[in-house]
Amino acid sequence: MRKFLVAFVALSFALPAALLGVSGKQVRYAGGTLSNVPENATGFLKFADEAALFSTKDGRAEIRMPYAAIESLEYGQKAGRRVGAAIVVHPLFLFSKKRKHFLTVGFTDEQSKHQGAVFELSKGIVNQTLRVLEARTGKKIEYESEEARKFAEKK
Repeated sequence: MRKFLVAFVALSFALPAALLGVSGKQVRYAGGTLSNVPENATGFLKFADEAALFSTKDGRAEIRMPYAAIESLEYGQKAGRRVGAAIVVHPLFLFSKKRKHFLTVGFTDEQSKHQGAVFELSKGIVNQTLRVLEARTGKKIEYESEEARKFAEKK
């Protein structure tokens, strides 16, 4: 019985984190000016060739952004309450916050049109993603707030 109780308590705290937002190395396309990728599509960023690439998990849609065509990079955070998780799993979640991490990329497409894409990054890949993009594009990351700058630079 004690093992069951310990497992239940651990699960009640771990499950909501897995259900909300992106996790692992995932990225969510939160929106932008592109019509070929559905909003809220989850996938991955790849930096292997001369273009940053967002590809959906199912491989049906992708965004290619040649590094030379990237004009601006902005990183910001948004904090919110875990209301859904608190109602479903545990009332203590009413007092906790979930921080979402957003990267906005401004770039010029193949037709020389200005485009923008907003991605929600999982917490564990923020620093790596920002450093790779700064190095490959030669552009400095603009931070939405001092708190966002501190988070991105602490790791």
